[in-house]
Amino acid sequence: MNISDRQSIHGQWSSRWTFILAATGAAVGLGNIWKFPYLTGQNGGSAFVLVYILCVAALGIPLMMAEILLGRRGRSTPIRSMQILAEETNTTQSWQIVGWSGTLAGMLILSYYSVIGGWTLAYIFKSAGGTFTGASGQFAAETFSTFVGSGTTLFIWHTIFMVLTMGVVAGGVKGGLERAIQFLMPTLFILLLLMVAYSMTTGFFGKGLEFLFTPDFSKLTGASMLTAMGQAFFSLSLGMGTIMIYGSYVPKDTSIASTSIIIGLADTLVALLAGMAIFPIVFANNMEPDSGPGLIFQTLPVAFGNMPGGLAFGSLFFILLLVAAWTSSISLIEPLVTWLIETFGLSRIKASLYSGVATWLFGLGTVWSFNWWAEITFFGLTFFDLLDFVTSNLMLPLGGILIALFAGWLMKAESTKSELNIHNPSLYFAWQTLVRYIAPVAVFIVLLNAIGIL
Repeated sequence: MNISDRQSIHGQWSSRWTFILAATGAAVGLGNIWKFPYLTGQNGGSAFVLVYILCVAALGIPLMMAEILLGRRGRSTPIRSMQILAEETNTTQSWQIVGWSGTLAGMLILSYYSVIGGWTLAYIFKSAGGTFTGASGQFAAETFSTFVGSGTTLFIWHTIFMVLTMGVVAGGVKGGLERAIQFLMPTLFILLLLMVAYSMTTGFFGKGLEFLFTPDFSKLTGASMLTAMGQAFFSLSLGMGTIMIYGSYVPKDTSIASTSIIIGLADTLVALLAGMAIFPIVFANNMEPDSGPGLIFQTLPVAFGNMPGGLAFGSLFFILLLVAAWTSSISLIEPLVTWLIETFGLSRIKASLYSGVATWLFGLGTVWSFNWWAEITFFGLTFFDLLDFVTSNLMLPLGGILIALFAGWLMKAESTKSELNIHNPSLYFAWQTLVRYIAPVAVFIVLLNAIGIL
């Protein structure tokens, strides 16, 4: 079969715009709305934001282009695509490890992501029910501690979130993924803008903008620069197979370069809007912007509970978190579902059911690591902490490095030029240089920093 005629058996995005929404949905998740604001707070604000944006441009977008082109070139699951491309480049089939690693990482990440997604679901009802109205910081902390300390409660919310996720995936590319994305992504942006508008009424919106956009490089350390680099890589969902499988559904006439730039910009815009929504509220309540992971589930509920209109907007905020988690979760399991379909000839519904049940079962380890298994540790880490460390700090960076090396060094220039459709030699040279030299070294440094060597 001619390479240009190769098509995915799972379907194709109906348009370039749909792919942009889908890939942005895969990239935009709790990391943008939950992690980015507190990392910004912990690393000095706007100087960190500037480094983050530069890293997205120089590291994230070129790697995203590489992962999309591998997916579209292979037109299959990440595992099968790497097999096809290894044959095409006359190299060892060992490169399938890229597909295996990404597929497994996506499943493992979803297993604990679903638990956190369940938290956002529960907090929608807690906020709407007035749980935090007039609440103190101590009350919010005790409420969260009691919530995660109940294995039964987390079990229920984890189950509901997995059902929501697999219900979309079972519908297929057009009947499930496209339909959900076309509703959820505009909803996410509307909710974000509503939250920003609400923050404008706090009287501290200017201070929030100053914190985000007025650089103070005296607060920028080597560690914070590495954190920004790592966040830029992880924020775009690179190395976990999702971008590659979504790339396999991309129409041939879609420009990978311009589409990747739009996705990178949209992903960054969501992170910045989240900061613009959150920091004015934090400052208005005399809270610290560097309060860490507890910012979302402990600090902000208190802020909303003590502000005019906080009941409604606190609920909207957690709906926003749910939408962000949902759009990411459906992409995380897609590589495994498609692999089961291609390998065993299963129907889409059966593959989704088996994948969902396996992921849900694995997620119980995370559920119980906050309560019944809290004292059980592996290398000093709970089940959840170990899972998060192995996937985020080892599997994803290694996957990103291997993707860069394969696309930059092993694939023929004619192949990458054909897929990227970059006619300007200087622009192609810039991409090739970034993918060959800058990205692998940068991600390797992130890897060393994550495991404590740097």
